[in-house]
Amino acid sequence: MLSLLADASQAIRFEDLGLRKGINLGFFELRFYSLAYLAGIMLGYWHLGRMIKAPGSPMAQRHADDLFFYCTLGIIIGGRLGYAAFYTGGDTGIPSMFTNFTPGQTPSWDLLRLWDGGMSFHGGVLGVLAAIAWVCWRGQISFLRTADYISVNVAFGMMFGRLANFINGELWGRPTDVPWAMIFPTDPLGLPRHPSQLYEAALEGAALIVIMLLLFWKTRARWRPGLLVGVFTAGIALGRFTVEFYREPDAQLAELARQTGLSMGQWLTVPLIVLGVVIAARALMRPPLGTQATRPAAA
Repeated sequence: MLSLLADASQAIRFEDLGLRKGINLGFFELRFYSLAYLAGIMLGYWHLGRMIKAPGSPMAQRHADDLFFYCTLGIIIGGRLGYAAFYTGGDTGIPSMFTNFTPGQTPSWDLLRLWDGGMSFHGGVLGVLAAIAWVCWRGQISFLRTADYISVNVAFGMMFGRLANFINGELWGRPTDVPWAMIFPTDPLGLPRHPSQLYEAALEGAALIVIMLLLFWKTRARWRPGLLVGVFTAGIALGRFTVEFYREPDAQLAELARQTGLSMGQWLTVPLIVLGVVIAARALMRPPLGTQATRPAAA
């Protein structure tokens, strides 16, 4: 600790970067955190439109439009509820961000304050899966193959979201003495720390974008139902598990990390790694689909 304090003068100070949390419109500040989610969703929707024009698509444009709407709801609702359920309970175990309607007390609307940050990757995954299931059931299309196509586009939002976390100066890493260590103004200890948000943007975002795009456009992975979603699930979970070694655990969950050696994010990620490997292996063991897959008729 003393050595880190001594090295603090050599660390990069976050405020010296001159970053702002949003664009001041006078009557309203448009947060980059919100724009990040919007950019990820819009880029994913645009790329999905290109994907379904390639041979073998399991869906038509009308299904892509429905997925755009319902997956957006799934990301927001699932991500926020997941954050409240998994990360804000503290020692009480009670999700403290849920709105309080206790008689005689002022209701807490923290759950609705999306602009302040706080979205759970795991909750967002559950929300998106629910949205995909709904669209597939209603449109009578394959759930697994639709999930394959959606998985190729998720990393866009992950990368933008982690960059927004960095701009917000939140979710910083553990104390360190690496040359690129940063001192964040929200850190009460003022210690040089890993800019773990950038690590996540690189591993969960940029690296996975490259892997998924190459698999879809340069290989025949799309003809093996489950392979793309399996690789994505294992890849993003492994990236998150790795980054958690450098990311500071949420204050209310620090004791869990000390007692178990793994953070809440890592415990939630382990089952996803196993699930992704199983799905991908199962896809590789089955024969690929024919090259002339039938496409649904356009609306």
